[in-house]
Amino acid sequence: MESPVSSPTIDRSITAAATMQRYRNRRGHSKNVETQLVRPSPARLAESLHDTPFDLHDYIEQAETMRSTVLYLAYGSNLCNETFRGVRGIKPVSQVNVQVPSLRLTFDLPGIPYAEPCFANSGARDPNDDPLSTRASEFIQNEKTPLLSRGADEKEGYRKDQWHKGLVGVVYEVTAQDYAHIIATEGGGSAYRDVLVDCHPFATSDPTVPVPRNPTLPAFRAHTLFAPATPPGEAPPKDGGRFQRPDVSYAQASARYLKLITDGAAELGLPYEYQKYLLALRPYTVTTSKQRVGQFVFLAIWLPVVQFIFMAGTMFQDDKGRQPRWMREFSGAVFKAVWASYDGFFKPMFGDGERSIADGGDDVDDETAACHPRKQTPSGLSRSPPHIDVEKAGTRVGL
Repeated sequence: MESPVSSPTIDRSITAAATMQRYRNRRGHSKNVETQLVRPSPARLAESLHDTPFDLHDYIEQAETMRSTVLYLAYGSNLCNETFRGVRGIKPVSQVNVQVPSLRLTFDLPGIPYAEPCFANSGARDPNDDPLSTRASEFIQNEKTPLLSRGADEKEGYRKDQWHKGLVGVVYEVTAQDYAHIIATEGGGSAYRDVLVDCHPFATSDPTVPVPRNPTLPAFRAHTLFAPATPPGEAPPKDGGRFQRPDVSYAQASARYLKLITDGAAELGLPYEYQKYLLALRPYTVTTSKQRVGQFVFLAIWLPVVQFIFMAGTMFQDDKGRQPRWMREFSGAVFKAVWASYDGFFKPMFGDGERSIADGGDDVDDETAACHPRKQTPSGLSRSPPHIDVEKAGTRVGL
């Protein structure tokens, strides 16, 4: 079996054009799907303590013959019914909302500049070395607390880095075949690996109860796909290493993508405290005329190329959605060229395609964000480029 050479980020990017119409077509067909299911049985949760991580390629080969279910941790756009059950067609058996102290939510998977700058990921967290910021806590828990000042933003990182109670998400119980499909659509055989993490159910389903600093209920174990960022100063692996931007905390996700996460959190009844944090995340927004021109030119040049790569990839993939090595190398080279052209020409010429800037050219601070809050509209983002769902796309690629 060939070893993978492309990253999940590359796989997401080459599926951009194909998922645009799929996203539109399925928006109206997933709203009536039941989003609240029974909890996994106590016996299944106890059984999870004896689970072992999967080899992703072997798992895909053997999934058709497996009868056991998989407990899968989701935390990004897979929270959303529209994405997980509508676009991707997964049919969970059961589900439970959880807190995961050993992980934290990050937005460090690169997408496409000016449209979908980054996507959600998870990073390792040390529960004993992650002090809760008093100012961040006040902001999250008190809706009347003024937005953090720019000085605090610079000192403590962007607001997306200011949640300090571990990862909050949902564990779905899915069939082996559905988990194989999740792996394939994640591009998981590339830089992702399957890991088991301790997940703690919440003591109550009441969303008004704050997330505890330390979980109170015993843990069970769930599988998730983990693609950690390369530590600063270290080169990413040549074979299977994911593409990474120099500053993994810099980019802002699009309003469309953030809306999928906030919609999912509301559908699942995650704690309001965590929902407030998600709603406070600032989306990438085109704010200058130069950016708008750059966005138009950039997407006019690169989207047809990405669409061609996707069409070629689907022609050569096998019955399990895996592409030949030469196709992965070619698509990887195209994706790197996309970002090289942005860094070398478009950003200096037209402005930032990863983070919002004010009309005067300065980075948008929190006072600006307070004056122009993100609106949760059905369309997700007004005056936006075409919907480009390059994250966790609904096709099998890249394995």
